[in-house]
Formats: sequence, C-alpha cells, structure tokens
Amino acid sequence: MITQSGKTANTKITNTTWAQLKVGDTASVERACAQRDLLLFAHVSGNLNPLMLPTEEDKARTSNEPIAPSMWIGSLISAVLGNILPGPGTLYRSQSFEFAKRVHVGDRLRVTVTCREKREEPVALFETIVTNATGATVCKGLAVVEAPRLQVEIEARHLPTLILEENEQFPHLVALAAQLPRLKTVVVCPENHASLNGPLLAFEKGLIEPIFIGDPLRIAAAAKELNADLSAFRVVEEKNHRRAADKAVAMVRAGEAGAVMKGDLHSDDLLAAVVKKDGGLRTSRRISHVFVIDTPTLADLLFVSDAAINIAPDLMTKVDIVQNAIDLALACGAAPRVGVLSAVEVINPAIPSTLDAAILSKMAERGQIRGGVVDGPLAMDNAIDIEAARTKGIASLVAGRANVLIAPNLESGNMLAKELTFISHAEAAGLVVGASAPVMLTSRADNDNARLVSCALAQLYKYWQDNGKAFTGADSEDERAAD
Repeated sequence: MITQSGKTANTKITNTTWAQLKVGDTASVERACAQRDLLLFAHVSGNLNPLMLPTEEDKARTSNEPIAPSMWIGSLISAVLGNILPGPGTLYRSQSFEFAKRVHVGDRLRVTVTCREKREEPVALFETIVTNATGATVCKGLAVVEAPRLQVEIEARHLPTLILEENEQFPHLVALAAQLPRLKTVVVCPENHASLNGPLLAFEKGLIEPIFIGDPLRIAAAAKELNADLSAFRVVEEKNHRRAADKAVAMVRAGEAGAVMKGDLHSDDLLAAVVKKDGGLRTSRRISHVFVIDTPTLADLLFVSDAAINIAPDLMTKVDIVQNAIDLALACGAAPRVGVLSAVEVINPAIPSTLDAAILSKMAERGQIRGGVVDGPLAMDNAIDIEAARTKGIASLVAGRANVLIAPNLESGNMLAKELTFISHAEAAGLVVGASAPVMLTSRADNDNARLVSCALAQLYKYWQDNGKAFTGADSEDERAAD
C-alpha cells in the first residue's frame, strides 16, 4: 500500500503507473486559502461573483470573507492526482463533487485521494475528499482517471512569476499611524475635489486634523462636489496662493499645527515658503523628497530619493538626501540598506555619479552618515536583485538587498519612481523631509490612497522627529492621548 503526504513543491516528481497502483493507495496535500487564490481564479475562470471576490475593506482587515469558489476547491484535487498519485501522465475521465461546507480566506484544507478500484487498463477510480482544520468534510466525490502506463521521474516545473496589483505594506503603515494622536495639518489651498478629498479621507482614518487655508468659496465648491460637510473644520481665508503658503508655515512655526500638506497650488509656491531663510522651516540640512513605494514584486517598502526637489545635487547635498531618506526609512520601521545608484557598479571618473557614490559609501563607514548601511556605486540591477549582484561578484550588505535607492539626479529619480508606479503597478506616496516639520508634497496625479499614505508617513516621521525612535504600536491607551 502506498501512502504519500506532503506538498507539491518537491524538486522531483515520480509517478505511479497503472500496473504499480494498488487499491488503498492514498496521497494528500495541505493548502490554505488565500485572497490571491480567489483573485487569480477569477482572472482564469471569468467568474466575478461578488460573493467570491475580496474587497479593499476585506484586504485591509484580513477578514474571513469572501467565500472560495467551489471549483477552486475542486482544482486542488486535480493537483494531487496530477502531481502525486498517480502523478505525471494522469488524465481525467470524470469527477463528481458534493460540497458540504463553505471555505473562506484563511481556512486550511487537507486534500486526499484514495484508490478504490482498478478497472480495465489504464482506468482507476479514486475517492476524493477535502477536509478543513477541524476534520469536517468540505467536499467529497469520485474521480475516474487514466493512470500513466510508463514510469517517469521529472523535475518539478518552475512556473513564471505572476504579479498581482496588491500592495500589502501601505495598509500596515496607515493602521500603525492611526494609533497615534491626529497630526494637526495645515492643508494649503485644497480648492478642488482631489486636493480636498485626500485630507478628509485621512481625517476619517484618524491620521490628521486638517486646517484648511485658501479661498473659502473655492474650498466650499470642492466640498459641495464631494458632498462633504466642512462645518467641523477650521477654514482660514487667503486667496493668494503664495501668501497662503506663508501663513501655513507661520502656523506651524507658532505651534498651531505640526505639518503642511500641499493642495491645489504650485509646488514652487509652497516650497518657497518652506525654505525661506527668515520665517521658513529650514534646518541645517537641505530638504529633499522621498518616494515611498509599495511594489507587488518586493516584500519590503522601497524608498527612492530625490525625485522632486534637488535637480542636480552636488556631493554635500547628496549627503543630506541620503540622511533624510535613512531617517524616513527608520521612522517607518525599516532597516535602511542604501544603494547609491549610477549606470555602472564600478568607479569611473568619466561618470561623476560613481565618484559621489563611492564617497558617500565611505562617509557612512566613517560615521558621517548615520542609521543605515550605504554602498555604491550600484547599478539598478545589482542594487535590487541578489542574483545580479552575485553574477557580477559584488559582495556587500546592500547589493541585491537595497531598500533605499539614491538617484544621481532628479531626472533619473523621477523616471525611476514613475516607471515603478505606472509600469510595474506599484503604489507610491511621498514626503518632504529635512525641514523642521513634515511636508506632504502631493501631486495632481496622486490618487486618494497616495494622499492618505502620505499623511501616514507624516505621522510616523513626526513621531520619529519628536521621540528619536520609530513608533511600533501603542502599548496602552495613554499613547493615544489628545494632541
């Protein structure tokens, strides 16, 4: 009697021929139902039954809804028959199903097939049963198959990687930041529906307490378009965008707010107020922008800088860009591994960015840049892909593992961030750092989620600025004290 149990991810798969097969032979695998299983099944089958598709709310709260399609459960039986018993070469003739219970996301299943009858060669009858973690029967039936006649041993096939447009890191950041007190934030000129809806959504999620400054009539018109009630919020009148930015910065300096958020005005107008020598939010560092990117192909967040402010930074500006990016990564709970990018991974005097990268790496070794491991120059491939780094013989703590990428200049950084967002279907948010308070420099092309996550970044960065450590979660209700 053959009894097999395990997963189908073995390096080699051996079949059982019809001649070798005996009545009573059995095999089983275990499998948990995941949200991505339901999404992939919907793509393949075309079954868009809403009872069987996770919503954004389900993904955020890891709910036990929705229901797994019955034929997805049935497909697990096919996997055991085709991979294990009888194994490669098996062909279906028929399969019956009786579904006794529903399966939800997170449920763990055991799929078992047992040979009950050998018919005229090569036909065999199998009892098929799927049980849940409690041992209750979820599905049972009978399978009639053609068992293989020839013995084979094959390598398990490596399937191409599938990428779903799922972003798993941002919901965690939002949930973490929501445990902190709301951050009073001056929203400058939220005079259209896009720039107003973001801060309102962040307020609903418990991230910020917005103060609106701008043209009251235009703000009211945007609120009407959103069917939003602004009666509970403070609105400061200032129709001139540059003066509105100056007032917002003055409110932060006076302690009336802890952060600034860009609305429907030019970035130059806002940044001019932030960086002015008298009355701005300048510190000893140059300010820089950091894109925080949640990409489906990476397990960790990716920090990209500078792609929005410093056009052609010199070496000392890059020192501040690196340090600012490290600080934000630390605020988000990451262990910064900084790859300083260039076109190549070797020092070439004809490519100035390779010289800057090498110097930045040495400055980090000597403690002039703190909080992260820095290496460069690195090309994009060997910064982010471990196999590319090994192929080129690069041995470092960063190569192939970088989660902070420093671009040589604004053009390359901006293209990198936009390519990840619009081609690789990553989700991006961003923050201006290096000032005395966080500045949310949102783009007109940003969606509501990007604006929401930018508020979460501001929350976590402000906590890091004030406490010198990352916020890892409220230990008690006292940590959610009022502002």
